[in-house]
Amino acid sequence: MSEFVPSSHVYVDNPATTVDEVLRFLSETAVSYGVAHDADKVFEAFKAREAEGTTGMMGGFAIPHAKTAEVSTPTVIVVKLSGEVEWATMDSKPVRCAIALLIPDDGTQTEQLRLLSKVAVLLMDADFREKVLASADPQEIAGLINSGLES
Repeated sequence: MSEFVPSSHVYVDNPATTVDEVLRFLSETAVSYGVAHDADKVFEAFKAREAEGTTGMMGGFAIPHAKTAEVSTPTVIVVKLSGEVEWATMDSKPVRCAIALLIPDDGTQTEQLRLLSKVAVLLMDADFREKVLASADPQEIAGLINSGLES
């Protein structure tokens, strides 16, 4: 899994100012990569998941995720924002980085649960959060996430 998050899937200084703008960017980016077929349906899957309960975590992070038949390949996309986005979070603080999971709806939840668990564990590590938020280098951020997903 050492290249599960290629540096090309890490965006820094994204100008989004709302949750919807972040989720729309993620949906359109997934289609541009060829890992999803319909950006509107992926966006709807992200929104449906948010309606079940926020994906805002703590320390400036969110883990939006979409499980839909529109996604063909499990994919992680990272978006560091140029500012802060008001997002319901566990610590009531705005989000500065979203680590998005796009999962095919193939009848199993194994991949989604495994990735969610690993990303959630990563986000409990204050050192990891600080390093990601301090970096403006997509390659470094991808490396931090890949190292964490390997462990």
